[in-house]
Amino acid sequence: MLDRFIDRYVRAINLLIALALAVMVVLVFGNVVLRYVFNSGITVSEELSRWLFIWITFLGAVAALRENAHLGTDMLVSRLPVKGKKVCMVLGQVLMLYLTWLFLAGSYKQMLINWDVEAPVTGASMAFFYASGVVFSVCAGFLLVLQLLRVLSGQVRESDLVMVKESEEQAELEALQAELARENAATQQPGART
Repeated sequence: MLDRFIDRYVRAINLLIALALAVMVVLVFGNVVLRYVFNSGITVSEELSRWLFIWITFLGAVAALRENAHLGTDMLVSRLPVKGKKVCMVLGQVLMLYLTWLFLAGSYKQMLINWDVEAPVTGASMAFFYASGVVFSVCAGFLLVLQLLRVLSGQVRESDLVMVKESEEQAELEALQAELARENAATQQPGART
């Protein structure tokens, strides 16, 4: 039930990201055309595009956190026994929660400081700019706590204890390397044709 809600929430975030990206493209492209063809432009285009880019980045980070699509390496963790993987995952989740808390505190303070500061072009409150960090921190914190509780309650499979997944290119490279190693082993065996 909760997983379905989170999946729908992340799907809504992805739709918001797509919408914001479409608005950005229209604003920037439209501004370029207006400047070169009609010698005019959309005054708020640059500022709105910058704000949308910031929001896209932070909302995308929430979606990536849900899908475990962040960067990392599994060189050590994948070789550990199950207990070691669990300890590493709990430590990682606790560290990420702490960093998310720091980010939330800083973003919230900046939002309050800039509440009455107006943006140069639109005149909108600059608090909206820093609110992206608050929204990210709250959403990410919720997902991290949920993942931590699942690990501590034993609801995570062993295959999910290594959160970093190989990219398709890495998997293809390893398959190619394994094939080359088999071919080299076959050619170096006694009686093999050369």
